[in-house]
Amino acid sequence: MTELAAGSGSDRPGSERWERWRRWRRGAEFAGAEGILAVRARWRRSMQLRVVVSTLALSSLVVLVLGLVLQTQIADRLLQGKQQAALLQSDLSRQGLERDLARVDPDREGTEVTLSEAIDRLTSVSVDDSRDAASEAGAFEVVLIAGSGTVTGSAGASGSADVVPPQLREPVLKGFLATKYMTMPGTSTPTLVVGQPVRTAGRNLQLYLLFPLTAEERTLALVRSTLAVGGLALLVVLAAISGLVTRQVVRPVRQAADVAERFADGHLDERMPVQGDDEVARLAEAYNEMAASIQSQIRQLEEFGTLQRRFTSDVSHELRTPLTTVRMAAEVLADRTEDMDAVSRRSARLLVDELDRFESLLGDILEISRLDAGVAELALEPLDVRAVVRRAAETVRPLAETTGTPIVLDLDDEVVAEVDPRRLERILRNLLANAIDHGDRLPVEVRLAADAHAVAVVVRDRGVGLRPGEAGLVFNRFWRADPSRQRRSGGTGLGLAISLEDALLHGGWLQAWGETGRGAVFRLTLPRRHGELLQASPLALVPVEGAPAAADPGISEAAPTTGTALPPHGCDAHDAHEVDPRPTDDAEWPEPAPSAPAPGGSGMLWS
Repeated sequence: MTELAAGSGSDRPGSERWERWRRWRRGAEFAGAEGILAVRARWRRSMQLRVVVSTLALSSLVVLVLGLVLQTQIADRLLQGKQQAALLQSDLSRQGLERDLARVDPDREGTEVTLSEAIDRLTSVSVDDSRDAASEAGAFEVVLIAGSGTVTGSAGASGSADVVPPQLREPVLKGFLATKYMTMPGTSTPTLVVGQPVRTAGRNLQLYLLFPLTAEERTLALVRSTLAVGGLALLVVLAAISGLVTRQVVRPVRQAADVAERFADGHLDERMPVQGDDEVARLAEAYNEMAASIQSQIRQLEEFGTLQRRFTSDVSHELRTPLTTVRMAAEVLADRTEDMDAVSRRSARLLVDELDRFESLLGDILEISRLDAGVAELALEPLDVRAVVRRAAETVRPLAETTGTPIVLDLDDEVVAEVDPRRLERILRNLLANAIDHGDRLPVEVRLAADAHAVAVVVRDRGVGLRPGEAGLVFNRFWRADPSRQRRSGGTGLGLAISLEDALLHGGWLQAWGETGRGAVFRLTLPRRHGELLQASPLALVPVEGAPAAADPGISEAAPTTGTALPPHGCDAHDAHEVDPRPTDDAEWPEPAPSAPAPGGSGMLWS
């Protein structure tokens, strides 16, 4: 990149070539990242790969340590043998020189020729059969030094006193045998130097034998290459063996996983094949027994559920005829209440009210049985959701006016979505009736908002609220937070359960939040186009507290400036999104930090 930046004008940042380079680099980085992710995914999913790689890693470590130990042992043995043979050869050479120089005084003139001849005989005479051990020392060079620094004779091309280090000369001058490993000057060949004194007719001389370790080096190189090739071959064999062994173990596990997945998908007749009498066979037998037991229990439950739904449906249908008869009689009594005393008139009104509730209960039972049987169908049509919200509010207007509860509608602009208007209206009617029942005559606030993918309706009351853990129970059938509390709407206890099923039938969410003393919030989120997967809701579930909007009993539209049920002014609706793909079984939700009400008035705010 630096070279491109410092190049010609066509290579500078912003040029076409520079852009091609940047695109290529980004593509290479992206491909590398994809490769790393693919390897990680493969590593997580494949037990066989993990076992083979782990076996190779441990085997490589063992082979490396074993190779180093073997190489060290072989090198030590080679050097020990070389040193023993060199010492023997040095002793034989000393004896031969002492015989040749027994009557020679090194300080006399003309002794250089005698010393050179003695060295030549030392390097050229063959060793006899009794000294075969010395022949293992191999080729060597001879350096003979008279006194402390005068070279009196040598054999070989490097017969110079300079090759002998002072650390080796000192013990030889004192009459001791000395050995040293060193590298000859100008070469990289290691050499074993053996030095010892030689007696003559005059003073002692210094004899040094230089044994090159070239043959030992070749032997060690051969050993290293052999160990490397053998180690690689061993690793390949171990990898193949571990792969085969692991496959024998993993294959039944994979088969069991496949069978279990198909069994979980509803193929209850799937079973594992049983082969042999080993542990895998016993596992297959145990799994098959468990699958058979589960299949039997599921079929029993299905039969029991079918009988229960049929019984409920039959009873509901059979009760309609006597219910119609009783209603006709109750209507006759209701028409003649003017001729009755006070007690009889009250009894007639109670009879009519309870018949209405009983008829509503029968309708809810029939509906819930259809939902349980999976035969409920959606009658989808694109429509403006605002109209459905208003119709649902008009349905509960008598209840709101009777209880003196204001209903404040805060609706967005036109919101078109593919919904079943009958089921959507029923959901909203149930939510509004529930809010009026528990709102303690405080305003019930309804907010409608949408984005490109979802539409959401939030209904909030400011009544008794929900205790911790109850938000996940409100959709249970016939569940009541306070059984002693009287229902003003005459509900059956199935409204919220049916509403949840209707929401799920649309592919949406119905969620609840509540807190003691702060009221409760119900949020309905539906996809704008049927079949789309919801990822987020246009409205948050947890409210930001503000003063309730002032409103008279009945239904009223929220003014655009009041801020009722709206995010703070200037806040985009998408800022309030809350990603939550779960259904409303979770009981508790985190409370956000409070924010100020929107300018222009007070009201309940959603963060």
